[in-house]
Amino acid sequence: MATPMKPGWSKPSTILFATEIPANEKSFNFALAQAKEFGAELILFHAYDTLVVAASETSGIRYYDYAAAARAEIHHLEPLAKRVRDAGVKCEAIVRPGLAADQILAFMRDREVDRIVMGTHSPGPIGKLLVGSVAEAVLRTARVPVFVIGPEVVEGSYRNYETRAILCALSLHETSVVVAGFAAELAMQHKARLILQHVIRPQERAEVLSGRTIDQIESDLRMLVPEKALNTVSVESIVVPGDPTEELLYQARAQQADLIVLGAQGASAFAAITRQGIVYKLLAHAPCPVITLSPCVLADCGAMEDKENAAEVFLAGVF
Repeated sequence: MATPMKPGWSKPSTILFATEIPANEKSFNFALAQAKEFGAELILFHAYDTLVVAASETSGIRYYDYAAAARAEIHHLEPLAKRVRDAGVKCEAIVRPGLAADQILAFMRDREVDRIVMGTHSPGPIGKLLVGSVAEAVLRTARVPVFVIGPEVVEGSYRNYETRAILCALSLHETSVVVAGFAAELAMQHKARLILQHVIRPQERAEVLSGRTIDQIESDLRMLVPEKALNTVSVESIVVPGDPTEELLYQARAQQADLIVLGAQGASAFAAITRQGIVYKLLAHAPCPVITLSPCVLADCGAMEDKENAAEVFLAGVF
């Protein structure tokens, strides 16, 4: 039986916005909107690997001035922090030297954080969105939900970032109990529609549909949702054959989803960070933000990894 998720994961009191300098404006706006909605503190976190070189007045010897580097980075964050405070949101600006992913995860071991918000770069014609990136490392190892703003996410300010429809991608594995439960908590929090989707890959169609109909699988998906959510919000389940990524992106647009919820359990790291992986395609092309639950989060909630299919599972919800 899955362990209940922490209440702060669906109603955060502290949000960490992992930012570069200059900040990704669209990602910052989403992070600020969430902090305002929940009355949460917003931590502006920036890790840097550049050092300020200075020279001693007496000897002329050049050296690395760590304190000056930190002051310079904080100075760059101050205009962002001022915008947060002017919006009536409690804010703290933190800078640390080192690799961004390592520093984000280290900071979270020291401080209580309920959610991470971060953006991704535009993939470009030859670049890779996630390979070796901060986003890839964090969304796979963070012990809290990670809210990712991809390059094709539509700016939400025109409707005040309201969450009216949540698309939850599910597999038929144990992890889906946790993913569906989390999505249901979010739906109740936002009073949003909840759409559950499972995609049957062509090579698995005969096995999956052996002795079962699509209607029965759709009914099974609804059973993953806690009863209190079924009685509170509108829940729809969709099971279709096809390519998981293409079908998920199609439903995100067709349902006008404001948020996609995914579990990140089961696939090989290599497949997840290439252009063929579901992670890459979803974050590169999703029209709305994506919340991911890392293998650490799923394990903390009692979901066991499917070892038999660990390198082969590319179903929506288990990538």
